[in-house]
Amino acid sequence: MIWQEIFKLHGNRKYFNFRIFMNPIQLGRIVRIMGRLLLAILLLMGLSATALAPRIVLFLGDSITAGYGLDISQGFPAQIQKKIDLKGWNFKVINAGQSGDTSAGGLTRLDWLMKNRVDVLVLELGANDGLRGLPIDEMKRNLQRIIDRTKERYPQVKIVIAGMQVPPNMGSDYSRRFSAAFTDLAKKNNAALIPFILERVGGLRDLNLPDGIHPTAKGHEIVADNVWKVLEPILRSMNDEGGANKSSRS
Repeated sequence: MIWQEIFKLHGNRKYFNFRIFMNPIQLGRIVRIMGRLLLAILLLMGLSATALAPRIVLFLGDSITAGYGLDISQGFPAQIQKKIDLKGWNFKVINAGQSGDTSAGGLTRLDWLMKNRVDVLVLELGANDGLRGLPIDEMKRNLQRIIDRTKERYPQVKIVIAGMQVPPNMGSDYSRRFSAAFTDLAKKNNAALIPFILERVGGLRDLNLPDGIHPTAKGHEIVADNVWKVLEPILRSMNDEGGANKSSRS
């Protein structure tokens, strides 16, 4: 390689013009080296972005998940995010709760939600089916289709099913079959089961809004504890596998 320095005059200004002269072999070597360096930089950037991207915990539910009557920060999904952050784990909670939603409504929203990656699906639907006395078999089919579609799109997804109960006035047979539906789905899909998401909250006046159905902020704290008992071991296992942030402070 030959460097040639040319002194030039331009009006009253003086400047140096540096030109590089090289033969084709030298030029080819430099191009190859620069190409390798660029590829290495892009690869490192991609790996870094992948390592920093949080895993997604999607809560697909109805008004319980949506935190009906409360600020979204008071709902149990937000409380779960706080528990995750205290652990120092790299997971992000997505609240896809919609008041009044049934299992059929959740199914219609699924394709849009699946556009973004899902690593853990917490399925909290069916309560409105029960309150409306809809056929239990139909509810089960809808929930199963949600699970199937999610697994088809993201085969490694972890499934958590939130169990629900209906008031006794729905009839003892309906109530029994309704509760059993969630257990059956969990067994069939090898999914984790929250036996009753409103445990220690449902039916307690002080922990529910005046409608007697939707939890207060304090009630949501207890709901979050119910969910965390089942969800925490799953997230811990995923974190320990190295897929999430290793800086656990637990």
